[in-house]
Amino acid sequence: MRLVSFRDAKGDSFGIVDGESITDLGRRLSLPSLRAALAGNALPPQRGTQADYRLADVELLPPVPDAGKIICVGLNYKSHVAEAGRSVPQQPSVFLRANSTVVGHGSAMIRPTASDHYDYEGELALVIGRHARHVPEDKALDCIFGYTCFNDGSLRDFQKHSITAGKNFQSSGACGPWLVTTADVPKPTGLTLTTRLNGQQVQHADTSDMIYSVPAIIAYVSTFIALEPGDIIATGTPEGVALGRTPPLWMKPGDRIEVEISGIGTLANPVVAEAPDNTL
Repeated sequence: MRLVSFRDAKGDSFGIVDGESITDLGRRLSLPSLRAALAGNALPPQRGTQADYRLADVELLPPVPDAGKIICVGLNYKSHVAEAGRSVPQQPSVFLRANSTVVGHGSAMIRPTASDHYDYEGELALVIGRHARHVPEDKALDCIFGYTCFNDGSLRDFQKHSITAGKNFQSSGACGPWLVTTADVPKPTGLTLTTRLNGQQVQHADTSDMIYSVPAIIAYVSTFIALEPGDIIATGTPEGVALGRTPPLWMKPGDRIEVEISGIGTLANPVVAEAPDNTL
């Protein structure tokens, strides 16, 4: 089952995708968000039965636009560790992103005025389906509701002095286009991840190549913080990022970036320049 969060003339809602149509669950269930539905275990088991909207007629939001936490894992493919000139971390290397830094499929990712060192990072992300704390690895997959595509857009010069700053520029990342439940993607291994910049393949990897597996990541994170329904964990990027190329292949206004994961779909976004903001 594929689930989307979307915006139309009536406001924000969420629903089931069937082909090119959406069945609006948010308004049928009188629930404000997919996160609320996950927290209340209120989602129906079946696929959509009525076409309320066409995908092309709504604005897609990140699958869980109000996620309580977006936790990202860095340096989780050996090939990427090598191209970044780093050492393999002894434990999963994690950091947080704010919701306001992530846009949905089709929306513009923003190259800020403060930096032109704007990098793409195609990643597999998972969405937590239930409360989870101190989860052993052999039970970790039971905590996952589904999977989606993630682009951990990074400002590399800022990242050198602050991982928080480099990873949290407004609208610099993306997530979507939808969430695919574990019924359709039962295991996070053996998936093919491909990133394309302006149609050119720049990343291509198998998710089995992660240093720390999805169960290991969940076990580690749930050791220090409780995971809740709707939380997102992005699992790291493979080699091929702009930083590792000579010359660097930074994203710029006018570009189009795509992250495709087999069994899930393709997250695609245009890149635009940051608009002037005179807010004091």
